[in-house]
Amino acid sequence: MEIKKEKVVIGGIPALIWGEKSDKVFIWVHGKMGCKEYADMFARIAAEKGYQTISFDLPEHGERSSDHKYKCVVWNGITDLNKIADYAFECWRKVNLFACSLGAYFSLMTYTDRDFGYCLFHSPVVDMEWLVDHMLIWSNVTVEMLEEQKEIEADIDTLRWDYYNFIHSNPVKNWPHETHILYGALDNLQPSECIESFKKRFDVEVTVSPDSQHPFMEEKDFPILEKWFRDNIK
Repeated sequence: MEIKKEKVVIGGIPALIWGEKSDKVFIWVHGKMGCKEYADMFARIAAEKGYQTISFDLPEHGERSSDHKYKCVVWNGITDLNKIADYAFECWRKVNLFACSLGAYFSLMTYTDRDFGYCLFHSPVVDMEWLVDHMLIWSNVTVEMLEEQKEIEADIDTLRWDYYNFIHSNPVKNWPHETHILYGALDNLQPSECIESFKKRFDVEVTVSPDSQHPFMEEKDFPILEKWFRDNIK
């Protein structure tokens, strides 16, 4: 089916508002290498259930991919996610959250005090300390090297000393929202122990897809995603 899609700019951030006018909305936060247009499947299913969806481009993604001065780092993510949430809570009566991968981590750092109805996380990075520490190992970079050089280009990503410090100084301590997670058992960015620890600490619900990797980008993953969306958008 066709879905109404309006292009807007929110606090300087390119965004899309999907669906017919409603008093309830999902904020949709993509992961690394994503963009606001990737919300299409989610937004269509949400629209069937009476929700609008706001999707937007994170720094250095989508329409913002050429702006490398404003980096896709957690403190910029926090700034942008707050701008989007301020807009959403001003314009809609009921606000929920969907976030994927890196977008889920940014959300954990930003949205503790927001009054969401509930949250959906797909392949979330819930333990960024684990991931960054292992990115150093995978790249044969020591903490001492990173401290001295401040920034190191690696095959996986750019390793940054300021990012490393922020992450280790700001662990996830609180997440009060009802949350449902879809996790791939073959995820190589967050082992099952990280997800299980998060589940126990914050009493969230986890659905495990046994044969899915972190991106859920294989053809067999699309029906799994669609079913999970339909079961959990309520």
